[in-house]
Amino acid sequence: MNNKFTCVIIDDEPKAIELLKDSLESLYSNIEILHTHTYWKDAIATLKSVDFHLLFIDVSMPQKTGMDLLDLVPGLKCEIIFVTAYSEHALDAFEYGATGYLLKPISDKALSKTVDKALERINYKKTANTASATTSTVSKLAIPNLNGLDYVNIEDIIYLESSSRYTKIVLKNKEILSSYNIGKFKQLLAPYSFYPIHRSYIVNTNFITAYKTAGAVIMSNGEELPVAKNEKDELQALFLKINKHP
Repeated sequence: MNNKFTCVIIDDEPKAIELLKDSLESLYSNIEILHTHTYWKDAIATLKSVDFHLLFIDVSMPQKTGMDLLDLVPGLKCEIIFVTAYSEHALDAFEYGATGYLLKPISDKALSKTVDKALERINYKKTANTASATTSTVSKLAIPNLNGLDYVNIEDIIYLESSSRYTKIVLKNKEILSSYNIGKFKQLLAPYSFYPIHRSYIVNTNFITAYKTAGAVIMSNGEELPVAKNEKDELQALFLKINKHP
C-alpha cells in the first residue's frame, strides 16, 4: 500500500504499548504511531484534538474503560481496534463499530489480519465518499448464489446484510442470499453510492429516507437498520456532501 496511515495507542500497561508498537513497526512501514497514552485524561485530549486513522484501545483500564473513553468522545472517524486480555467484552466492543478485537498476547497473524481489515475499510470509505457525490451510470452486477448467478441492477439494491459466511441482498422487488461475504461486496460496490453504516450492513444511500440521531437509518422499504457509533458523524457529513451535489 502506498497510502500513509496514522494511529494512536491507549493502554494502561506501558509494556503492552511497547510490544504493540514493535509489532506494528515490524509489519507496517506505512503506519505512523502519533501518540501513546497510559492515562485516560491525556488520551481524551488527543482524541478530541488530533485526526488519525487507527485507534488501538485497551478495554479494561483503571478509572475509565475503553468504552468509557469512547463515550466521552462520540463520533470518532477512525477505525477502532480493541485490545484486551479478556474476551467477555467482545460483543460490547462491536456495538461501537469496532473493526476488531485483539486478545493479549497479540500474535502477528491476528494483528495483521485485523489491521489489514481496518486499512481496507479506510480506503473503502474514501472511495465511497467520493462516489456518493457523483452520479454513477446504471450497471448490472452478477451475484453468485447457492445455485448459480443472479444478475441485478445495482441501482435496485436497497441494502446488504452480513449473514455468517453469506450476504443477504435486499432489492426493491426481492431478496437474494449470496455466497459472497460482505467484504467482497464492499469492494464491488465501492464506486457506487453505498456506505458501510455498520460492520454487518452496507446501504444504498439513495434509499435512506430518514436518519435517527439515536443511531439508525430508515430505508425506503420501511426497515430500520443500526448505525455504528463511530459512523454517525461521518454518515451525517456524507448526507451534507450529497445535498451540495444535487
